[in-house]
Amino acid sequence: MNAVAPPSEITEAGTYWLRSRDVSDSQPIGDDDYFDRHDVVRPADVTTDDLPPADSEAVRELDRAAIERKKFIGKWQVTGTAAEIDALWPDVVDDAAEGILWAAKAMTAFGREELPYDEYQIAVYTPNYLDGDDVDRVRERLREAHDVTRELYYKPDLYTAEGMGPDNYEEWGLAMPARYRG
Repeated sequence: MNAVAPPSEITEAGTYWLRSRDVSDSQPIGDDDYFDRHDVVRPADVTTDDLPPADSEAVRELDRAAIERKKFIGKWQVTGTAAEIDALWPDVVDDAAEGILWAAKAMTAFGREELPYDEYQIAVYTPNYLDGDDVDRVRERLREAHDVTRELYYKPDLYTAEGMGPDNYEEWGLAMPARYRG
């Protein structure tokens, strides 16, 4: 990993997030080999047969919309104090550099000041949120290798693109502002 200030020390205006790709020149971050390495269904190959179980018809409709729009990226949202996120970030970047994780980004101090979050956050991405095995594998990696013990929420980028958040998820007929919890 390249030397970089901890995310909570980055105060440069406009720098809301620090991406794993920005602090590592490792080829595996976000690369195409991830799909074969972890047996993940490629977005171009996803069909309705690949839909994971859904708790409600509202979730199912959003999953179908993801297929129609080819919008499959999602992320586990790891929250914590500045010290917790700063300590976890180098390990998450190392995992992304090794191809264990697809990609990640961490909230900076500027982002914390400007965005409507109560805590700092690392978003750990998967390229296909409908591939439950990979989503689960990444969650377990965070739990087992990095001792992340807080409850985690997984939010597809589709939910964000639709404007869904903690204040309006019920308007979508959802029980939580995330696809998975674990």
